[in-house]
Amino acid sequence: MPDFSADFRSSPGVLEESPEKAALASLARRRDGDLLGALRRAAESSATGSGTSLGCLVDPTASLPGATPASRAWAIWGLLVDEIDKLGSVVEPREHFVLLAAFRLPPVPAGSANWAGTLQDRFRQLAKVRGLFGSREPLSNTPMNKAWAGALEMLSAAVARKLGRIAGAGWLPYVGIGQSATVGTLPGNKGTEGFRAPSEGAQPVFMKRMIVTVVMHRKTALRRITERHIVACEDGVDGYDVHALTGWSGNLADIPVTALWNCRLDVLPGRYPNEPSTARLCFGRKLRSNDSHEFSSEAVDVNLDEERKWINVKIDHHGVREAGLTIRVAFDAECLPEACWWYAEQLEVERLRRPPAGSSRLLDVGNGFVQHTFEACCHPREEYGIAFSWPRG
Repeated sequence: MPDFSADFRSSPGVLEESPEKAALASLARRRDGDLLGALRRAAESSATGSGTSLGCLVDPTASLPGATPASRAWAIWGLLVDEIDKLGSVVEPREHFVLLAAFRLPPVPAGSANWAGTLQDRFRQLAKVRGLFGSREPLSNTPMNKAWAGALEMLSAAVARKLGRIAGAGWLPYVGIGQSATVGTLPGNKGTEGFRAPSEGAQPVFMKRMIVTVVMHRKTALRRITERHIVACEDGVDGYDVHALTGWSGNLADIPVTALWNCRLDVLPGRYPNEPSTARLCFGRKLRSNDSHEFSSEAVDVNLDEERKWINVKIDHHGVREAGLTIRVAFDAECLPEACWWYAEQLEVERLRRPPAGSSRLLDVGNGFVQHTFEACCHPREEYGIAFSWPRG
């Protein structure tokens, strides 16, 4: 039985160094789970000048137009959700998921209906996720504490930077993110009603239909053809950015992209050293809000040594409508997987776990062609795909 008796608060450097860090740590330690209520009460007390340990977080939201304690709580909660999502693309999975556990954000690990009440118990839930903290379940809470210390440091620094920059109407998008992160709706946009809020930098389009067709060469995804039917969520949309990459986290490389139909290619260099370039598929005209556009592109991976374990679609826009995303895989007839299955909104390490026999998630490899249409809507900031396992040897 793993020993989680030690109090993580004794770990050096976890609570000190900045007011934002201490405030976030105290918010994560709350047992009642009412994080929004705590932020709202902090906003109420800051209005009277009494202040709380969370005051450094909510005080900057006082400039929000028509500020109320409730809207200010939504604003800071939206900021936290957005920054945690952004960190997910630059940190190790264990650091990202200790943040999700700390602030009770989805997805909850398979086998659990909800996040547990205490932070130690939520860490225990993560410890049972195979592969997240090594090949075996940790025997103590030390790996989680180390990941939590590093993740909390990065999150508090990111939040502190934003708190010093956002003012007035700049808080309004975060109010919407905060609300939808809890209630599951995106206010003010009929085309995406029922969807979670996109992140601040999401592409301003909603996907009516997306078909991804992948042609394998042995264990490599040689070609990936994507057909898209989008609806603009704002005026002035004139293109769509494609991040076609190969390799695993920390060792990513560009894949050449070709514009196939109803678009043209413009390659944008990375903004920072070693950052991959972006392939921008430019349209022939600027779309107005609610205008639709259909186009297609292809990515060809010339690195034939890169073994694939899944075909993944990351929703970096406003979402895909019900039954709108279809993924097709044509396997090499001389190199068929032993099993295929679809996944949705899972931890990276969970994708590789083959479902039990009889599961509706298993796909028949048959003659080497598999396909799955995701019947439910695909939410912003989530990932969907088809995973497979190769025969040993």
